[in-house]
Amino acid sequence: MNAHVVFCYAHPDDETFLSGCLIRMLADRGHPPALLLATRGDAGNKNGAYTHLSRAELGELREKEMELAARVLHLGKVEYLGLPDGKLSEADETLFLNHVVNFINRLQPAAVFTFPPNGGNFHPDHMAISRVTTKAVVGGSCPSVAQLYYMSSDTLAKEGHRPTFTIDTKPLWNVKADALRAHDSQILAIERYFGKLHEFPEERRYEAFVLAWERGRHWPVISEEKALKDLKLK
Repeated sequence: MNAHVVFCYAHPDDETFLSGCLIRMLADRGHPPALLLATRGDAGNKNGAYTHLSRAELGELREKEMELAARVLHLGKVEYLGLPDGKLSEADETLFLNHVVNFINRLQPAAVFTFPPNGGNFHPDHMAISRVTTKAVVGGSCPSVAQLYYMSSDTLAKEGHRPTFTIDTKPLWNVKADALRAHDSQILAIERYFGKLHEFPEERRYEAFVLAWERGRHWPVISEEKALKDLKLK
């Protein structure tokens, strides 16, 4: 399959935390995006119901949880690189890069989304997938890609990079909440961020994205209307 948009993240649940409503909106408009995950999330947090699981068992569980979330979000494809969770920064950079390039080139997207350079929260795995995805796109190895987006972050804002477009999650909150619930092994971390999922978290209302690169230009400034049209959301 081809995908107009590809998301490259580190762990299962990153996709829903950061862009669940955007993913569903793209799918609902007939353009189901694809998701590449660098790890299976087997070093993730385990709540009380799952503390007995080994890393291998947790990885298997998180893949099943991701399948449920993918069905909620209507993702067109999910693939894993199977790299060591918590140690992406130690992965062989050339092999890591080649895997990302191969995934993108198989699907021929026009736009790619990933973490900002600081990973949004300085998580080493987030920073690693951002760095490698950026190299893949900006380095010219993925000719179909016209745009690279980062998730907006406080650090980007302080550097003067305002969101190119935002998604109001309130109309789709039930969808996002269901996808978050699918990641049940991580529910304590999810609730620390979003609160109890039956209540809409006003302080987490928007998913925001910054255009980092477009056809050779770094940090281009375009209108939100153009960004949404490019993504076929208008």
